[in-house]
Amino acid sequence: MSSASPRYLPHYTVDDFSQWQGDWELWDGIAVAMTPSPFGRHQQVAANLLSQLLVQRNQQQCDAQVLHEIDWVVANDTVVRPDLVVLCGEVPQRHVMRPPALVAEVLSESTAQRDRTVKFQLYQQQQVPYYLILDPETATLEIWTLTEKRVYRRATAEEQDLRVCEDCRLRIEPEKLF
Repeated sequence: MSSASPRYLPHYTVDDFSQWQGDWELWDGIAVAMTPSPFGRHQQVAANLLSQLLVQRNQQQCDAQVLHEIDWVVANDTVVRPDLVVLCGEVPQRHVMRPPALVAEVLSESTAQRDRTVKFQLYQQQQVPYYLILDPETATLEIWTLTEKRVYRRATAEEQDLRVCEDCRLRIEPEKLF
């Protein structure tokens, strides 16, 4: 294929995206299929994380919303659907329209490279304070935290307390995820 071919690629927008059937994401105007749907182990890990965060949020009665499988409209040509987000304030009527306080992705064979590269860069660029990567195959949790220089740094085992939404402190217990 010649180097001139990219100019012939379609550039989709959120309006186009809203008309599509099935599960898609939109990355800088390029349609990305989200099929096949996640397998059982992936869903179990995501559910365990959701449960942990909801319990802590409810105990603290803090101003955080924990949402699973919701579209985040990043820009007019970019929409992603993280496995889990934590938002400050009210639950959105439709899609997430601002950077979450925390994003979590559960790796699968078909998404691991995307989650570690494209989405990692996107979440860092959008200044998401915490990015969690959960790997069901290796039973590992990576917590990436935004530094003062606005780049991600991997948190140490001692840095498992995540301060979100000013009034909420979440602690991930990896042994209860996998």
